[in-house]
Amino acid sequence: MANWSESQLLSYVAWAFLPKVVNWIQSFLYALFIRAGDPKPQPGSPRWIRHRKIIHSGVIVAYMLYSIYESDWELQRASDFYQALGVPVDASERIIQSRFRRLTVLHHPDKVTSEKARPAAEAYYVYLKLARDTLVDPAKRFAYDRFGPDILEWKQCVTIRDFIFHGAQRAVAPYVAGGAIMVLLGMLGYLQWGRYWRYLATAAMIVFEAYTITRPEFPLMISKVINPLFAMFKLHPPLLPFQLRTIARRFIISLFIAMTQIAPVFSDPGREAQDTQKAQQQQLDRLSQITALADRDAQALLTLETMPFTSEDGKVDLRGKVKDWLVQNSIRSDRVVRDAMGNALRRRREGAPAGARGTT
Repeated sequence: MANWSESQLLSYVAWAFLPKVVNWIQSFLYALFIRAGDPKPQPGSPRWIRHRKIIHSGVIVAYMLYSIYESDWELQRASDFYQALGVPVDASERIIQSRFRRLTVLHHPDKVTSEKARPAAEAYYVYLKLARDTLVDPAKRFAYDRFGPDILEWKQCVTIRDFIFHGAQRAVAPYVAGGAIMVLLGMLGYLQWGRYWRYLATAAMIVFEAYTITRPEFPLMISKVINPLFAMFKLHPPLLPFQLRTIARRFIISLFIAMTQIAPVFSDPGREAQDTQKAQQQQLDRLSQITALADRDAQALLTLETMPFTSEDGKVDLRGKVKDWLVQNSIRSDRVVRDAMGNALRRRREGAPAGARGTT
């Protein structure tokens, strides 16, 4: 139980750092797939928001899959009685007894000569004997397959009915407490997004657990789908019903936390429009900054160009040149003056040699 609590605590810590992880992944993907010099989506822009939603959802799905893998890894590390004895999950009592006798020949503490190794050998042999005693008893085997090693502490249970009744009480307690908490938080205004799916998932899990712990045979999902696939590819030991229940519970907890994490991203229909408006305002602010910088640079260039005329001599010289330019421009642009100058030049060139007359 301590390992489960520590694992859950680590899960909550990981969910708390999810936004930072999403930011890091988004920055990394932009650096990886966008070439240097190409514009990157600005934070708050529609494209940036769309990418963030995809990455956010992908990270949540990946972590949920990792939670399932972690739960299964913990179960496989703890092993089970079938793996300890090396018998299949459908082994008969005769096969179990035969296998135990072989293991007794190999691992009986009397065969250990080292006093240092004897305590470990005795503990292992006791574990093997406990596994044999549990699996050869039909009631205990039924209960072990569905409730796991916890049934070893249920001393008051003798028949299958006793085990089912006691195990059902222990199984339903977390759902009653969890349902009461969800209803209370809903009344207080929390967990509004996905509330229907939370209730539906909880109800589906209750039905699944009731089916798993009451049926005389393994659930069809295990006996017809999961374990045949494991046997075909030889990648995983067969699953027992209590192991599948544990994995399913871990998945439901991860799903509820994921819904809490993803709600701020998808819950508000007008959030994207608000983010778009915010992005446009940011773009306008950026354009204003660029315009201010360009105006400042133009003013600096103008000051640099007029610097030679800032002194008194420069001003007098500039005034004279401007005056001459205005006079010349006014005279040349006047039609009467232009015609008079043309006539004077034409009269002056009369009688001159043909090569020296020029043009008018």
